[in-house]
Amino acid sequence: MAALAKTRPMPCFYVVHPLDDEPETKRSPEGLGQMPMSPSVRLSLLALRGYLIGMGLLVLYHCLDMAHVFSHGVVH
Repeated sequence: MAALAKTRPMPCFYVVHPLDDEPETKRSPEGLGQMPMSPSVRLSLLALRGYLIGMGLLVLYHCLDMAHVFSHGVVH
């Protein structure tokens, strides 16, 4: 068993820096069409879109409130 381990060559791995590497060919997105999605993925992406729109509206409301755009019945 020890003799077998000594005769087997060790694998040699080379590390190539990305700046020294050959540029890879870019693929064109034209003609790919829509990605097939299951109904659960479609529903979760729709929920994520609604959540992000809601959070954006809350940030917009907070910014407008800090700028005193809404009066809220308080007289200064």
